[in-house]
Amino acid sequence: MKNALKFYIDGQWVDPVVPKRLDVIDPSTEEPFAEISIGGAADVDRAVAAAKRAFASFGRSTKAERLDLMKAVLDVYKRRADEMAAAISQEMGAPLKFARDSQTGIGIAHLAKMIETLEAYEFRHLKGGTLVVREPIGVVGMITPWNWPMNQVTCKVAPALATGCTMVLKPSEISPLSGIIFAEIMDEAGVPAGVFNLVNGDGPSVGEAISRHPDVDMVSFTGSTRAGILVAKAAADTVKRVAQELGGKSANILLPDVDLERAVTQGVAGCFGNSGQSCNAPTRMFVPRDRHDEAVAIARTAAAAFKVGDPQAPGTNLGPVVSQVQYDKIQGLIEKGIAEGAELVIGGPGRPEGLNRGYYVRPTVFGGVTPDMTIAREEIFGPVLSILTYKDEDEVVALANDTVYGLASYVQSADLERARRVAALMRSGNVYINYPAWDAGAPFGGYKQSGNGREYAEFGLEDFTEIKGIVGYEAA
Repeated sequence: MKNALKFYIDGQWVDPVVPKRLDVIDPSTEEPFAEISIGGAADVDRAVAAAKRAFASFGRSTKAERLDLMKAVLDVYKRRADEMAAAISQEMGAPLKFARDSQTGIGIAHLAKMIETLEAYEFRHLKGGTLVVREPIGVVGMITPWNWPMNQVTCKVAPALATGCTMVLKPSEISPLSGIIFAEIMDEAGVPAGVFNLVNGDGPSVGEAISRHPDVDMVSFTGSTRAGILVAKAAADTVKRVAQELGGKSANILLPDVDLERAVTQGVAGCFGNSGQSCNAPTRMFVPRDRHDEAVAIARTAAAAFKVGDPQAPGTNLGPVVSQVQYDKIQGLIEKGIAEGAELVIGGPGRPEGLNRGYYVRPTVFGGVTPDMTIAREEIFGPVLSILTYKDEDEVVALANDTVYGLASYVQSADLERARRVAALMRSGNVYINYPAWDAGAPFGGYKQSGNGREYAEFGLEDFTEIKGIVGYEAA
């Protein structure tokens, strides 16, 4: 990749101010396969200055001009989709088909949905004699994670472009190549110089510099709750807006009337998707107390059907987790589950049989989990499911909400009205009833320590705007 050692600033591929390199590790082999440059505060200064200059004109662009630009970005993105998928598969371990259909495809979906949203959206309306205007917030710093690289890049960049913001993106240094390809896409699509800038680096060197920068008007961050707190503290001195999508420990409530075979099987698939590396994964499965053993047997069969292995191999549906750090964390939590007395149904510590290298985790199910256990409370971020029980609806609602997180909840029932009633009681930003299809138009974000602000469609678009009231716009 010709631009791997450069940053994209002010419409040009440039060298870092201070040369410093970092290996990019293939999680399936544990070996470096590429190098990137790591930036610092001086690189952020250059990028923010370019974005600030560009905002003077791009912030006044017309909706029609921005629509044309976004359509051009989408066209180039589609042309380079196979290349994007290959990069994502190698840098974060997603099976190739999943990398193409889901990881890369979700970027297409976000761009297309934001184009549709912008076409219908009105930035101005009269409220009596006052004109209420939504204007671009300005320069936005974007800090994105490794687990869904294009989901988080496009669901931030698309609304920023739609509103007329300019931006500085720091992708994860663990999965940076997809971000570099995205910068090339923006360049090829003709995005004006300075509107989009990319600086690679880690959190302490680049993320903190973006968060603290006085000329950054907003930071949009996706990542762990721990890192989100650091971003918010760094941003506080300049009183900028901070939008955060953070961790989760999502409950999956299986009400007594469900088809248990179907509900458990789909719940296991939802938990294990992307090797369990999704912040909204349904990792806590609640089943009626008298059906625990039946649910455990179904979950064992469902988990055994997952093929773990080389992301490039046909038939693989679980690749490695992303890094040694993640692997070690997951192994520690699996061992903690065993030590605290949970029933190990399938899986457990170590790599799957036949795999002696790569950050591969055995698909793991625990039964007999109690709410006080570590595996029921901490975000594991791996293919590990905890099955808990409840006696009645009131208890399961209380147990599901008994978490510092509030990103997502799942409710399964044959009675839609009952599912809706339980959904209304969930303290989470999203509730999914009966495993629905993903919706690019639904608001996405969390309650409590899962963050603040909302992404996707008009909800994301409005997060990137300021509201101005022009009083006396219409004469009385």
